[in-house]
Amino acid sequence: MMALRLLLHLAFLGLGTTQPLAHQQSFSAPAFDWPSLSNLNSPQEVPDPIQIPSNGSKPLVVDVHVFVSNVFNVDILRYTVSSTLLLRLSWLDTHLALNSTGHQQKTVMLPWDVLWMPRLTVREALWVNWQDKNPQARVDRDGRIEFHLALTTETNCDFELFHFPRDQSDCHLSFFAFSSTVTELKFQVHAVNEIVSVKREFMVEDLKIQIPSQQLVPCFQVTLRLQNTALKAILTLLVPGEALLLADLCGGLLPLQTERIAYKVTLLLSYLVFHSSMMQALPSSSSCNPLLVYYFTVLLLLLFVSTTETVLLAGLLARGNLRAEDSRNPVLNGEQQDHGKPGSNPEEAPGAGKGCRRSWAEAADHIFFQVYVVGVACSQFIFIALWMWATCKSDPAPGAAAPHGGQPRL
Repeated sequence: MMALRLLLHLAFLGLGTTQPLAHQQSFSAPAFDWPSLSNLNSPQEVPDPIQIPSNGSKPLVVDVHVFVSNVFNVDILRYTVSSTLLLRLSWLDTHLALNSTGHQQKTVMLPWDVLWMPRLTVREALWVNWQDKNPQARVDRDGRIEFHLALTTETNCDFELFHFPRDQSDCHLSFFAFSSTVTELKFQVHAVNEIVSVKREFMVEDLKIQIPSQQLVPCFQVTLRLQNTALKAILTLLVPGEALLLADLCGGLLPLQTERIAYKVTLLLSYLVFHSSMMQALPSSSSCNPLLVYYFTVLLLLLFVSTTETVLLAGLLARGNLRAEDSRNPVLNGEQQDHGKPGSNPEEAPGAGKGCRRSWAEAADHIFFQVYVVGVACSQFIFIALWMWATCKSDPAPGAAAPHGGQPRL
């Protein structure tokens, strides 16, 4: 009986010791642990990070081919542009060369996280979407590595909108490899325009590659030259504005009466609504605002002056007619008493005064109309001359000449 109790007791002890051991073996240990902040001097084994392939005393040369496949969502109000690109990077790593004759495969596909590769950052990007989350690199027998990156990004662009809607702007995409230095890494870049669609408002006229000098980290810059086709802006902005101006000129041919005042006021109110909506559609800038902003403001002033002239002359003419009517009533009373006397003509004096006043107002209105037509024509020619020959260069950005990748200034 005592022996049976002893065996049961040992069995329970065995179960109590084996369960924790099995629980500990079910967790996988991490690949490595960083030293804790409380004991930085304690020796711990940390795996060496993947080093950049050595190229002797020269920096490693990475060939980059940039394929631009799409440019869309060009927003001149937010100064942003979206684009889709494919980057093909290739470099030589002699440590991965297959020198053994036993290897029959010409190429090997390896995951990106087991190889060294440049970590690229787009400086102007608001967001970047890397389409392949787990890309693979192709390694051939002599150690040549080829790697593809497909991305969609939205970047800032300093549009030159002085000649909007026939504007032309250069948008930059600057790629920086902040994990390397210029003594370790060097880029050789080529660009290819693969955009095949022409049904868009902004066209990519040119594609350039530049490697900025005096930078502290390796970088390259892709420049997209965008040309506005201007058809939408011409139909929605210029045509309505010119139509209203032409209607105002035609209104000057109407007789100087109440109907012309209603016509002019209606045109002015319509243009005020158009001007308000147009100013919201046009972009604003700290320098080199579009010429259309000033042009439509001048048109508004011209319409205001024309309406004011019509109201003033019509008001003066109406007030003169009222005074003539008031002065005519006593004359008519006296004429009724002298009715029948020879040589009396009751309508001669008042009619003569009314015709004199009307001829004076019509003469002033005719002179103003001629001056107004000349002023409108001159404003059109001046605007065309400015559009053709005037230039405006935006102020340089505060950090345009500063090198990137260095220590922050205190």
